[in-house]
Amino acid sequence: MLLIKNGTIVTMGEAGILENSDLLIDDGKIKAIGSGLSEEGAEILDAKGLIVFPGLVDAHSHIGGFDLDTNADDLNELSQPVTAEMDAWYGIDPASKAFEYACRDGITTSCIAPGSGNVICGTACVIKSAGTSLESRTVQRPAALKAAMGVNPKGVYGPRNATPMSRLGVAQIFLDYFHQVQDYQKKKAAAQDDPEKMPPYDQGLENGLLVLEKKIPLKVHCYQHDMMSMLRIAKQFDFRVTLDHALGASDFYDEIAESGAAVIYGPLGAPLFGGEGCKIDIDSLIELDRRGVLCAIMTDGPVLIPSMILTQAGEVVRAGGDPHRVWRMLTINPATILGCQDRIGSLEVGKDADIVLFDGWPAVDTAAKAVMTLIDGQIVFTKK
Repeated sequence: MLLIKNGTIVTMGEAGILENSDLLIDDGKIKAIGSGLSEEGAEILDAKGLIVFPGLVDAHSHIGGFDLDTNADDLNELSQPVTAEMDAWYGIDPASKAFEYACRDGITTSCIAPGSGNVICGTACVIKSAGTSLESRTVQRPAALKAAMGVNPKGVYGPRNATPMSRLGVAQIFLDYFHQVQDYQKKKAAAQDDPEKMPPYDQGLENGLLVLEKKIPLKVHCYQHDMMSMLRIAKQFDFRVTLDHALGASDFYDEIAESGAAVIYGPLGAPLFGGEGCKIDIDSLIELDRRGVLCAIMTDGPVLIPSMILTQAGEVVRAGGDPHRVWRMLTINPATILGCQDRIGSLEVGKDADIVLFDGWPAVDTAAKAVMTLIDGQIVFTKK
């Protein structure tokens, strides 16, 4: 057992911010939160002067699958534009140093998705930054079906003189795929569980069924007017969607708010593509949040280093965002978008003890750094 004493606890739950309070961890879970807690035999960690935060959740990442040290790319299967059957989980190296860097900056959980070279790319999973095995670190699998619009799939298949060479082609691939999923769904329903009448099993279409049945969202790499194309397709087939990257969202406040889509914004500081991704409007998260859109901030790691998740949050605060609302975009909002809010994203009794201690207010104090990170109650980083 571990008892964190005398800290300022930012619960991101109904309890709000608790000054000079304690948090008790037992068997990897949060057992109690309050003032004046004591527990016989518990190790004491004095957090006086520190901010006790839920572990940060990165809702869009490729760490462990894209490795800048080895140049590995194990998350892009660029053999055809639809690879819905692929599972990012199999492309992750759990020993990648990228996870150490994530722990260092307080990111305890990441949604790791296939790359964006294909139109329908495969399923994403939610992985903790440390643990005894990849299996033990897996929080949600699958968490979403990854897809991509615009220059990425165009840039892969255009030079091959193959579809999609254009936005026309990208949209048609989406339409064709989901019509195929609908047809597969109808055949399965008509078979009434009779094995002899069932259509041949197809993992790619099964993953699409999860989207149509609203068990997972379609997680879409998109910018500017591509977001509107995706919202039309999502409305046509009636599925949930997350707009990932979402640069240029400020042009479409009404449409995004009315759609019910979530927005996973970023990253700032990445190279811009000609004709898209060139409207930098992270301040749009303030208005989207005000309109009830569930918003999160990403790193797109390893495109950006983990600490940039706080830098980006600081930009929203600098633009006038309320710090508490912005902190939600790093914790409980991404956890909710990923369907993992019952385990991570806030400090509440019964939840996983994924915790980061800061020496200042993150995204407000530019000098604030993580001094300790815990995952499942185990200390995985300590600032030296």
